[in-house]
Amino acid sequence: MFGITDEVARSGARIAAAVHALSDTEVRAPSTLPGWSRGHVITHLALSADAYLRLLAVARTGAEPTPRADAAALARALQEGAGRPAAELAADLLSRIELLANDAASMPAERWDTLVTALAGWRHPAWYTLHRCRRELETHHVDLNVGYRTSNWPNTYVRWALGDTLAALTACDFPIARVDAVDLGRSWTLSPTGPTVTGSGHAILGWLSGRATDAPLSSDHPLPDPPNWPLPPAPAWT
Repeated sequence: MFGITDEVARSGARIAAAVHALSDTEVRAPSTLPGWSRGHVITHLALSADAYLRLLAVARTGAEPTPRADAAALARALQEGAGRPAAELAADLLSRIELLANDAASMPAERWDTLVTALAGWRHPAWYTLHRCRRELETHHVDLNVGYRTSNWPNTYVRWALGDTLAALTACDFPIARVDAVDLGRSWTLSPTGPTVTGSGHAILGWLSGRATDAPLSSDHPLPDPPNWPLPPAPAWT
């Protein structure tokens, strides 16, 4: 798990540095997410890091450490945290990501395959929690609208996230026949019928994640609209 733990820490450091460079006025400006300021996005990421820490605690001990916060409590925490100064937002996120990385580094190896349950109800092994965290950091860094684009995503992230997304789309019968990521040298067959999509891995993932609606892709037929992302992981662990 050390490789993905390091990647989570690097993703967190990049986004925290971007927020730290903003003024307090800029951090209250709109993000690309409807109704959310940049402060909302960063507060959401900090709250998500807490949720991931909780899942690791469940995997480590086999017991719920505290009652899970309900939707109303999370909404209050989001609104209360969004208006903080940029430096405070950045420091808070970075400290929680560092705590998550340190907690992951001390996880007993035999506990990583323990199944945990996401707030959305998905069951997955504890190790997948770190991939979820990295995906959320990289995706929401784009949502901040501070110059970080899907083209800036690390290649290692794109390789994992694209494969994970396409496996989930295959499981839900998304009507795409084939995907060719030319820069990655990878191809995937999803469905017996539908268009073949060709482009860079970054562009394809940007389109599928809804973060690059004008991604430079080629297709032999009109493309369907991707479902809401991210999807429940495949295989479906139970």
